[in-house]
Amino acid sequence: MDLTARLKAQAIADGFSVCRICRPWDVPEVPARLQGFIDAGYHGQMGWLAERTHWRGAPQVLWPEARSVIMLAENYGPEHDPLEVLGRREQAAISVYAQNRDYHDVVKKRLKRLARWLIAEAGGEVKVFVDTAPVPEKPLGQAAGLGWQGKHTNLVSRELGSWFFIGSVFTTLDLASDAVEVDHCGSCRACLNVCPTDAFPAPYQLDARRCISYLTIEHHGPVDEDLRALLGNRIYGCDDCLAVCPWNKFASRSAEVKYHARDDLLAPELAELAQLDDTAFRERFSGSPIKRIGRNRFVRNVLYAIGNSGSLRLRSVAQRLVDDPDETVADAARWAVMRLADVANTRAGTRD
Repeated sequence: MDLTARLKAQAIADGFSVCRICRPWDVPEVPARLQGFIDAGYHGQMGWLAERTHWRGAPQVLWPEARSVIMLAENYGPEHDPLEVLGRREQAAISVYAQNRDYHDVVKKRLKRLARWLIAEAGGEVKVFVDTAPVPEKPLGQAAGLGWQGKHTNLVSRELGSWFFIGSVFTTLDLASDAVEVDHCGSCRACLNVCPTDAFPAPYQLDARRCISYLTIEHHGPVDEDLRALLGNRIYGCDDCLAVCPWNKFASRSAEVKYHARDDLLAPELAELAQLDDTAFRERFSGSPIKRIGRNRFVRNVLYAIGNSGSLRLRSVAQRLVDDPDETVADAARWAVMRLADVANTRAGTRD
């Protein structure tokens, strides 16, 4: 086999699901799309997206010596239906990708192992990236043939559906490129129609300021009151637009046990999560991507879910946090108490 074929075989042996290759300059459309996203203010508080746009929009500028980009997909498909928990209002919905180990750590280790193999086989220089550098990973993934950016702006694969992480290895080696993947969404609007907050101004456009993943993970401070009720019991991320994609008929459960849902993160009780102090939060989410948002933002999200639960037994849980030292947490607690008081009043009026 030639080097490219052996590389792809090694990637699969190392645990990746798919390996494809493109050139750093194969995404000329990115700068204009990125600037349009920023000019519209769709990035919200993610100011870092507006920084280093010369790198984020043009990978060949990020590392001019690079000649090839090896794009890797890693399946994290769930065994369960991620939408089922949304009907269990006293329990928390956590995005599938965050129900066990932090994927950054798992994927980066695989990338480094593959990069070391490539250097040993063919020399050259390499750099590895997984979601933490100004790299347009989704456009590069489409250019390499991993999948296409669907109407919800995430990559969709004919082999893996929606459930896969992306990593990349930039190299100075010249490797044979794969064909770009074309759009297979057709007339389907399932991902757009299911969004609870109408975060898609149009197909292939996302206003992060209305996206539940953004609101529960990236957004600091109180969430606008008109959006809180739409969060439901989602306390970390949102899988709705991924889960309804018809291409998931080809998805399968991940073979990597580090992505299998922990029992205590599959559908944890809101009452239990609301009681976590900083130490307990850090202990519970050690090694989890959830840890990075900190206790205060996490408990804020839990309190919004309690307010949306309709469960009067959770009112006392929220009441205990109305004087929390963190004002955002305290505000969320007061909102939850008021929401559940309205529920109680409505039920009392119905009985009368």
